[in-house]
Amino acid sequence: MRRAGGGWALVALFAGYAGASQMDAPATPGPPDSALVDSDVVVDGTLSPAGIDPALRASIDAALQARDYTRAETLLLEAVQAQPQSAEALRLLGGVFFLRGRPLNAAVAYKKAEALAPLDERSRFTLTMSYVALGRRDWARPELETLLETSPRNPLYIYWIARLDYDDGQFEAAVERLLRVVALDPGFMRAWDNLGLNYDALGRFDDAVRSYEEALRLNRLSETPSPWPALNLGILLVKLDRLAEAEARFRESVAADPGFPPAHYQLGLLLDNTGRPEEAIPELEEAARLDAEYAEPHFALARLYRRAGDKDRARQALERFQEIKKREEQQPRPPSS
Repeated sequence: MRRAGGGWALVALFAGYAGASQMDAPATPGPPDSALVDSDVVVDGTLSPAGIDPALRASIDAALQARDYTRAETLLLEAVQAQPQSAEALRLLGGVFFLRGRPLNAAVAYKKAEALAPLDERSRFTLTMSYVALGRRDWARPELETLLETSPRNPLYIYWIARLDYDDGQFEAAVERLLRVVALDPGFMRAWDNLGLNYDALGRFDDAVRSYEEALRLNRLSETPSPWPALNLGILLVKLDRLAEAEARFRESVAADPGFPPAHYQLGLLLDNTGRPEEAIPELEEAARLDAEYAEPHFALARLYRRAGDKDRARQALERFQEIKKREEQQPRPPSS
């Protein structure tokens, strides 16, 4: 049975929607691994003829097939303005909004579509991912449970419930679900990685290392490897005082994605802690450069600059750290997924 959940508040909140202007919320940055969320979402489909110009339908179909989501968004907004009762256009628009980094807009579009006709399974999952990106896990869990009722052996749904379990501190429950996921799909790299996180949280470090290593093995086979498994394993190896191995993993994380700030930050910390401050500073500076709102590299740099006798740069780095932290207190970032 469908659960109403908090998502209905979105319909009431945006009940006055009359076109593009009311839905044009600013793009919202996703959680740290938002690209992993995006990879679970596919937007395709065609529009029925009712009320929508054939040439416009053809243009929308072409834009979706080309994955030109900027153009698809513009065209779909035009289609919704022409036919506000088209649930199909709203569903497609929701998916495009999500992939363009607009989870609030996506959720609004999906809830308006659902008011007109039941959502298909794929659309409901993307609505759920919109809630995750918004940090509304209390809305996401009932949707995932509904999806799991429909497809009880779908490892993706079980995986995402386990992700919510981890965020809620329910590590044993998450482990149980993730073991089921990897039994259903042994090649599910992210499930192994998250299994490692939960074992780590439970203090089961040997199990965590084995899970991370399996995630890393699978990750190395990917054409587009993620920087997360190597980073997570490296952080655990630091905790276990296996520093040479940790350094290798941090460097592997950087190699997987040179634009990944946490890998540069963790590598910089390790280099400093192993007596190589001259190598640490460039890594920490790169982490700060890549993410202007990443506070921790500035704090580490302030310490290193002060130790090197550069009082001006130390002061500037500390002030920058304090500025970012103040903004975080005023407007917290969405929790990681």
